[in-house]
Order: sequence, then structure tokens, then C-alpha cells
Amino acid sequence: MHSHETYTQNFSIIVQLILVLPFLISLISYIVAVIYSNQHKKRWSRSRTLSWILGHLCAIITLIGPFAELTHVNFSAHMIGHLLLGMLAPLLIALAAPITLLLRSIPVKWARLISSILKNSYFSFIRNPIVASILNVGGLWLLYTTPLFTMMHESSLIFILIHIHIFLAGYLFTIAFIYIDPTPHQVSYVFRSIVLLVAVTAHSILSKHIYAYPPNHVPIEQAELGGMIMYYGGDAIEIGLVYLLFYQWFKRTRSTIYSPETFSN
Repeated sequence: MHSHETYTQNFSIIVQLILVLPFLISLISYIVAVIYSNQHKKRWSRSRTLSWILGHLCAIITLIGPFAELTHVNFSAHMIGHLLLGMLAPLLIALAAPITLLLRSIPVKWARLISSILKNSYFSFIRNPIVASILNVGGLWLLYTTPLFTMMHESSLIFILIHIHIFLAGYLFTIAFIYIDPTPHQVSYVFRSIVLLVAVTAHSILSKHIYAYPPNHVPIEQAELGGMIMYYGGDAIEIGLVYLLFYQWFKRTRSTIYSPETFSN
């Protein structure tokens, strides 16, 4: 996509470290919290711990190392990186229930403070499925259909900000539809299902748009392959998200139907 000289100038090891450091801190902090929880409270789920580790590995390999360097000069690799950083990593990290682990690992006073912050109207607003979808899918449309994609490869600051946005928007999008951690101000399954269908459609249309109209400086062959990767790879991850949403819906419905209150009425 861009010359090796431009890449070397803008994609320094400092940029990689700035992006990957928060994930390393997060990974270590979670493991420490798990050890503390296992020693002083009920044992924490191994599957959630594994999900956390895998999610962070997906993000880390996208941000530092040989594959990270390849994503900067090869659009197909870049699109794989988008799937890992913006879709798969957020899903795996959300399934690890980090807020639940945090609340059980800190003093009660701090846990109550964090709980009150999560109930703030701001968090309720950005976790709304419509808002989360606009930030996530709308942000991708803005990235790939405007000069922003070129600017990202010419400015280290823009590169960092966009990658931070891709992950955070992906995580916000995930927790807006599936509720793993405590979630104040929940919305209905019907509403979430409809919005998710629209968001998935918009994501698929974008992949076809990239296939037909490559971003600036992206060779046609790479754009076509990248569009296919985004389309089929995105579908695979989105199917997992849909499955989890419907599974939670099924569990909630079944528990309501077979609750003691149902038979007593």
C-alpha cells in the first residue's frame, strides 16, 4: 500500500509499544486478579481466563511484531488485523467478564464506586446498540471511504488513535448486544436483534464497497482479497455474536417460563 521508506518512518517501534503496552498491562492485571480471587474467594472460571488471554493475543499480534508490520504495507493483512483487533479480540475479552472480576477483586468501597460510575447516563448512552453500531460500523465506513485511510499511514498520531478507536468501538459494540458483565439500563432482546441485523448488513455492504472501490493507494487485487476477507471473516465472527445473543435470549425465556412464579400464578 505504501513504500517501505514511508512505513519505516511512520511505523516505529515506539508506535507499536504505545499501542501494545495497555494490552500487556491489562493481560497481567487480569491474571493477578484471577490469582487473588482463587486464593481468597470463589475460583474464577478457567474458560474466562483463557478467553481473556486469547483475546489479548489477537490484539497484540496485530499491533506489534512481523504481522503488525505486514498489515501496514499489505491491505489483505490489514483486513485480517481489522478482524482480529476490532472484532475477535473484543468478543473474547467481553466473554472473559473483566468487570465482574474487577468488582470481586477490589475493596467493597471501590467496587461500589465503579458500579455507580457504570450506571452513569453517559455509559448508558454509548452502550446503546444504535450508538455503539454507529461508532463501530460507521467509523469503518469513515475510515475506508475517505482520505482518513491514507492519513492513517502518514501520521503516527492518527495511526494510534484509529487503532485505539477500532478496538474500543469493537468492544463497546460487543457489550452493547451481549450482556456478560453487570449491565445497567438493559434493552430488550428484540431491539438488540434488530439493530444487530442492521449493523451486520452495513458491515457486509462496506466489504463489497471496498471490493468494488478500493481505498486510495490500495491495489485492486489486494482490495478484492481484503474485501472478501472482511466479508467472510466478519460473517464468521458476527455469527458467533448472533449465536450468543440468541442463546442468552433462549436462556432468559426458558427461565421465565419455568420459574416457580409462573406455576404459582
